Amino acid sequence: MMNFIEKYIMPTAGKIGSQRHLLAIRDALIGMIAITMVGSFAVLINNLGGAIKGYDKMMEAVFGVNWKTLGGDIWWGTFAFMTVFAVVGIANKLARSYGDEGFEAMLVALASYFVLVPQSLSAVTVTLENGETATGGVWGLVNSTYTNSTALFTGIIVAIVATEIFVRLSKVKQLVIKLPDGVPPAVSKAFAKLIPGMLTIFVIALVGLVFRLYLSDGVYFNDWLNSVLVKPLTNAADSLPFAIGIAFFIHFFWVLGLHGPNILGGITTPLFTALGNENIDLAAKGVQDWDKYNVMAGPFFDAFVFLGGSGATLGLIISMILVNRKRNKQMIALGGAPGIFQINEPVLFGMPIVLNPMWFIPFIGTPIVLTITSYLSISWGLVHPVTTNIPWVTPAIVGGWLSTGGHISGAILAAANLVISILIYIPFVVMQERIDIRKIKEASNNQSASM
Repeated sequence: MMNFIEKYIMPTAGKIGSQRHLLAIRDALIGMIAITMVGSFAVLINNLGGAIKGYDKMMEAVFGVNWKTLGGDIWWGTFAFMTVFAVVGIANKLARSYGDEGFEAMLVALASYFVLVPQSLSAVTVTLENGETATGGVWGLVNSTYTNSTALFTGIIVAIVATEIFVRLSKVKQLVIKLPDGVPPAVSKAFAKLIPGMLTIFVIALVGLVFRLYLSDGVYFNDWLNSVLVKPLTNAADSLPFAIGIAFFIHFFWVLGLHGPNILGGITTPLFTALGNENIDLAAKGVQDWDKYNVMAGPFFDAFVFLGGSGATLGLIISMILVNRKRNKQMIALGGAPGIFQINEPVLFGMPIVLNPMWFIPFIGTPIVLTITSYLSISWGLVHPVTTNIPWVTPAIVGGWLSTGGHISGAILAAANLVISILIYIPFVVMQERIDIRKIKEASNNQSASM
């Protein structure tokens, strides 16, 4: 079994985890954490009135009737331009993986994205002097759906394609302009990539125009891609089977000694980020209909499944305390404090759980059970949906409360899941202790017999 895993599974998992495009997506979206966090907390502060009675009146009394303006401005400067930030970040990270500096690549990718965006808004109603109204289009206005998280996936695809074209053209010697040695380095570098940058933007603009005129009956490429690829993909991601599959593979890789979240991060991060940002946008608009929110959104796993880290190992630590604190005091001391903040490498490699068949069932099974209970609780309307991003180190239960916009239902769900994880782990802790006692007795008997 181990030979099979080492020969076939681990190399494949390693290739997925080191794939440059997935790494660029993951690293860029993670690098945007300051933007997403401040935007999330701005939305949280503005909408706590839905969870705390009298909150809005208190804030109005302290800060005035316009107290939500600051939070609204922060949301506008962060989540309203998520796709723009993603295009720039992904292009930079991907270009750097090829040895390029990345500065020109991210500007070219951003320009390439905007050449595919509609340049006017339709259905604009104007009141004429005679009192009548007329509806038409206004040129030069870009709908926010092309800059916020709604267009995140199209932005990712355009960023990757534009960067790939630009980097490859930059390596064609015939396209590189070489200036005399006396020219400042900054100017020389800019001119060296002048033609590749121009060609990249021209090619993407031309393809977009041809597509719009002859292939899609006037539909812009971004809109077409969103309808045929992005919506079906996000709908599939926001489903219980997909959630169970992600929970399984993350922990399956972990028991092999591979970092499951990192390996799958290039796939899961953009999906959950897009779904989470949609929820945040709905919360910012004050939407109260929970059915319109996504379930598998943002920090869903961090808030309700990864309690103490992957495998919900905080439940394992508490189980060891309940079963036999003295015998397990070393592991409790080693993994307890980090586990509170969702860091569980001491437990994974100290027990060990990694490559230890004894712990395969609870380590993989517990997150799957918690995923099912969490998904159903939110989809059935028992728990408020995730509407806020939280740091992955946020302690269990607190993370459930914060991620749901300060709703007590989120904390209750996280607490219930923690109890479930304890109940699942306890029999295996007892079994492990009996095995250890048996081994000690056998070792003692063998030592006595040899004497």
